[in-house]
Amino acid sequence: MTPATRQEVLGLYRKVLQIAKNWQSASGQIEETMREKEYIRNEARTLFRKNKNVTDPKLIKQCIEECEARIEIGLHYNIPYPRPIHLPPMGLAHKQGRTLRHQEKLRKISKPIYLKSHDEIS
Repeated sequence: MTPATRQEVLGLYRKVLQIAKNWQSASGQIEETMREKEYIRNEARTLFRKNKNVTDPKLIKQCIEECEARIEIGLHYNIPYPRPIHLPPMGLAHKQGRTLRHQEKLRKISKPIYLKSHDEIS
């Protein structure tokens, strides 16, 4: 990891922790706010620790993009949890007779970047 990339990752981690510190839930209830703050801190801690040994520059870039996307979506919708996607079962097939394995591949490709690590740790 280059020093510039390291600084970028550490800056993202600090940004997430700052967001957690200043987070206010949409409902305004204290209990819900505390639960969401704890979720943000735990999610950041888990994902950053899970990816601390990543050395591939492309994978590091992908993790950084995912983090930035989750930050932006969370702030925009005021929801700290990943927004689910709704794909109808077998809804990606173009032709009849495609195998289930191909469906799974298409489903994986169509998954937004901000959900890739969420499914891995869930």
